[in-house]
Amino acid sequence: MYEKLYAVASTSATGALAGFFDDLVRCETRLYNAVNDKLRAEHGIVASQFEMLRYLRAHPKSRVADIATAFAIGIGAASKGVDRHEAQGWVVRLPNPADRRSSLISLTDAGAALVADAEQTFHGHLEELITATLGAEQVGAVGMALATLRQALEEARVGVPVG
Repeated sequence: MYEKLYAVASTSATGALAGFFDDLVRCETRLYNAVNDKLRAEHGIVASQFEMLRYLRAHPKSRVADIATAFAIGIGAASKGVDRHEAQGWVVRLPNPADRRSSLISLTDAGAALVADAEQTFHGHLEELITATLGAEQVGAVGMALATLRQALEEARVGVPVG
């Protein structure tokens, strides 16, 4: 049934792009909500908190501006997110020796432990939701296509928030 609906939407290049956009956004929303619910139920955090912790694990001593750029959010939103994480004891702000106006954000031991525990839940749930449906080969192909699109959008600075 879905193939028939998609074929109708894809009768032109415009329809194919609209169908692609619709599917991409709806999949992202449903996956994000599902991961959010699972992380909240099992670890008491939401997906955006997990994403920031995971980013900081991979990029220790990041500045708020680095976080904002990585997530395509405003500086204010990134700073408030860091404030919330700091209040929970998951991150710490360290002086930036290269620029006294900014801080370097790093995980605390508690933040590192939380992200390590939540990572297992995250990967397991994605396995259930994505790989079980698409299979590893399709996941790889879609992943490569999305990475290419993301890189082009980031290089062109498309969708960067103002302020």
